[in-house]
Amino acid sequence: METPNNETNEEALAFTNRIDLSQLQESVFNIKKQLQKVIVGQKEMIDLLLVALLSDGHVLIEGVPGVAKTITAKLLSKTIAVDFSRIQFTPDLMPSDILGTSVFNAKISDFEFKKGPIFSNMVLIDEINRAPAKTQAALFEVMEEKQITMDGVRYEMNAPFMVLATQNPIEQEGTYRLPEAQLDRFLFKIVVDYPTAEDELEIVIREQALKNTTKDEKIETIIKGEEIINFRKLIHEVNIEENLLKYITNVVVNTRSNAQLYLGASPRATIAILNASKTFAAIEGRDFVTPEDIKKAAIPVLQHRVIVTPEREMEGVTSKQIIEQIIESVEIPR
Repeated sequence: METPNNETNEEALAFTNRIDLSQLQESVFNIKKQLQKVIVGQKEMIDLLLVALLSDGHVLIEGVPGVAKTITAKLLSKTIAVDFSRIQFTPDLMPSDILGTSVFNAKISDFEFKKGPIFSNMVLIDEINRAPAKTQAALFEVMEEKQITMDGVRYEMNAPFMVLATQNPIEQEGTYRLPEAQLDRFLFKIVVDYPTAEDELEIVIREQALKNTTKDEKIETIIKGEEIINFRKLIHEVNIEENLLKYITNVVVNTRSNAQLYLGASPRATIAILNASKTFAAIEGRDFVTPEDIKKAAIPVLQHRVIVTPEREMEGVTSKQIIEQIIESVEIPR
C-alpha cells in the first residue's frame, strides 16, 4: 500500500479526539509552570496533585519535614481562584474546631451555626496524624460525601472541594495512626523523598535570590474553580475499553488474595484507579485510556489502602513493592 509523499509519520500516527482536551492541557501546563517558579524538582508530587484535583479526589502527602509538602499544597491553591483554608491538627483539636458549632444568637433568640474552616474549596490539613480518633472521624462524611450533618441539618461543600493532608512518617511521639476508613477516602498517597544534590543546590540559589520578596508573590492565579468543574466533566467522557476495566479489577482483586498482604484494597480503590487513569489520559491529550495510564495510577491509589503482613513488614517489604509485583503478574490486555 502506497503512502502519499506529503504524509509525514506524525500525520500517519495522528488521531482525532472525540472531546477537545486542549484547554485542559494548557491549564495543567500553566499551573505546573507557576509551581516550578518556586518548587524545585518534586515532579511526581506536582503531577499527582494535579491528577487528584482533576479527578475530584483528596491526597495524603507523606514525607519528612522540610521537603515542600505544605508549601506545594498552598501554592497549588493560589493558582486557582478558589477559597483556601489551613487546619493545623493537634492532639487537643476537637471535631467542632473543624466542622463548626452552634452558637446562641441573642438577636434572634436562637442557636446559629458558625461554619468551621472545613467550609472552603481547598483545605490543607497539616500533620493530620497528630489528632485523635474522634477528630479524625469528623472528616469521614465530608471527605466522602462533600457535606456535613450538624444538629440534623445537612450543609454541603461548595465545589470544587479538595482535602490535602500532610503527615510525617518518621515521628511517632504524639501521633495517631490514621483509621483505614479514612485512608480509603484519599485518592492518592504521595510519598515525597529528599531532593537530589543538584535540586538542593538550585533551592538555596533561589532562596538567596528571593531577598525581600516572598515565594507567594511569584505565583499567579491561572484558572477559576468553575473551569476545574468543567474539566472534571470532560474527563468523565474519556473512553476506557472493557478489557481494561477487567485489568483494573484483576489488579485490585489480586491484592485481596496476596499472601503478603493482611488487608487488600476495597472497591473504592477500583473506582479510584478508573478515575485517575482517565485523568492521566486526558492530561496527555488522549480521550482513551491505555494500560500505562492504569499502571501510573495503581501505586499511588493502592499503597495506603493495603496492609502488609507483620512477617513481611519485619523483613522490610513495603506495600509499594508488593503492588509493583502484582501489577507485573497481572496480564496486560492487548
